[in-house]
Amino acid sequence: MSCVFPEVWILRHGQTEWNVAGKLQGQHDSPLTPVGIGQAKAQAKILKRVLPGPVPVFASDAGRAQHTARIAAEGRSITTDAALAEIGIGDWQGQTVEQIKQMHPDLKHREDLHLWKFAAPGGESLYQMVARVDQFLEQVTEPSVIVTHGVTSRLLRCLILGLPPENLSQLPGGQGVVHHLRNGQAEILYE
Repeated sequence: MSCVFPEVWILRHGQTEWNVAGKLQGQHDSPLTPVGIGQAKAQAKILKRVLPGPVPVFASDAGRAQHTARIAAEGRSITTDAALAEIGIGDWQGQTVEQIKQMHPDLKHREDLHLWKFAAPGGESLYQMVARVDQFLEQVTEPSVIVTHGVTSRLLRCLILGLPPENLSQLPGGQGVVHHLRNGQAEILYE
């Protein structure tokens, strides 16, 4: 997929209240903080500098991604797609990483940054998430902006670059930046 996939600019939503509190949001939501709004404004400046003209903008249906998209896309039309939601972490939504790891000392992939999240009771498996993200990617036929979440951003980039989904924790994250993918290559754009 990587060499034939259209050019994309992938954004993670700005910092939220739950990010500051250290709580996992999954598919729950919390509002952007003033820092998060500033990060979305930085993304808007990056996109203004690099976009080749009008391009479609897709965003997760979560409020934090929608708020970020409205700021970063600066008046462009936004197509909402639930397939861009963050990983479903079931019973673990609203808990801190420390709380979860204390309750589950035998957690598989415990030391991996993200893979352990796929073990959440009532949550989404890696391959369930791959299936929904793949379904979204099938509709991307032209250069596009995608506004999403931390784990989802990494998974999108793995799939576009032809990397195994299990490698998602090896890819960099970041709020207030833009991940630019073109011709099988990825770079991080800063304000």
